[in-house]
Amino acid sequence: MSSRATQSDLDRQIAASHKRFVKAMDERLLAMSTESKETYFVILTKLVTKLETAEKPLKEIMQEMMAEAMSEVLQMMQA
Repeated sequence: MSSRATQSDLDRQIAASHKRFVKAMDERLLAMSTESKETYFVILTKLVTKLETAEKPLKEIMQEMMAEAMSEVLQMMQA
């Protein structure tokens, strides 16, 4: 398989996984508590804001998100 074909296949797989994620979260939101929705929204908003900064490398975004999301997750688990 050529590099271009491999890249195209990977792009399709990513798009398919993204669609599955959106579908799964749409279904899950119906049963989530308000507190869980608020936590999810905080984490999701931080991630999207960082992803919108095109010049920031994805590795840096992931490192920042690990630290920031961990705080939210720990608070949720302790509640």
